[in-house]
Order: sequence, then structure tokens, then C-alpha cells
Amino acid sequence: MKSTLFAAFLMFFALFTFGQSDNPKYDQVLAKSLGGDDYGMKMYVFVILKTGSYSPEKKISDSLFMGHMQNIKRLVDSGKLIVAGPMRKNDKNYRGIFILNAPSLEEGRLLVDSDPAVQSKLLDAELFQWYGSAALPQYLKYHEVVEKKKM
Repeated sequence: MKSTLFAAFLMFFALFTFGQSDNPKYDQVLAKSLGGDDYGMKMYVFVILKTGSYSPEKKISDSLFMGHMQNIKRLVDSGKLIVAGPMRKNDKNYRGIFILNAPSLEEGRLLVDSDPAVQSKLLDAELFQWYGSAALPQYLKYHEVVEKKKM
């Protein structure tokens, strides 16, 4: 039994070690500018926005969501917000997601807490560290050219 496990471990190790190779398309300058590691990845903060405990009248809610959208634009313009979008109605009261270009939960919390809808408790936020492609911010320049109407 021990020899079978040892053989399986050696086989996995050999495949993992020898299965890796350098990418001929690798762009060191771009990878470094985006903060990518050897695998082209980096840490982000993934945020799930949920319905909060505050339920104001429509006029106040509309004003808070306007501030929420302005804050999203500010964070995108500063390079800190990479992905944002609403979710369809669901039984978990999830309202939307953010992927923040932030290396730590602490920095992510500061960014999320700048949102008026979060400050007022209209929205609550759950934050998680997430390891994803360092190239993720590059998609934003393409969104601008496929967006027919501005929000």
C-alpha cells in the first residue's frame, strides 16, 4: 500500500514538474505592469453585495443608488474596480458583485465602505480574497467600444 501511494505521488510530482513550460507569448513588461506573478495571476478582492438592513422610502433609495453608481464610476476611473454588475433576483438576496483591484481585504473594505449605499446599510458587502488573471483589468478598454448606451 505504501509503495503504491509513493509511486502515485512520484508520478503526480513528475507530471506537475515536467508538464510546466515557458509560454512563448509571455510579455514580461506587460505582466509586470499588471502585477502578475509567474502564472500571470494576482490577488483581488471579490465582493458580493447583498440587500442591507435599511429600507428607506423610494426617493432616498434612488438617491443612494445614484451615489452608488457615481462611486462605481469613480472606482473604475481610479483603476480600483475591475468588474461590477447586478444579479437577477434570487433567494439569497444577492444584489451584485465587484472585483476590486486590491491586494488585501483591508484595502478592499476601505474601497467598499466609500459607497453611499453600503454606508447607509442599503447594501451589505461580503469580501473574499480571489486569485485571478492579472490581465483582467484589460477588458475594460473593450467594454467602452461595445457599450451602445451609457449607464
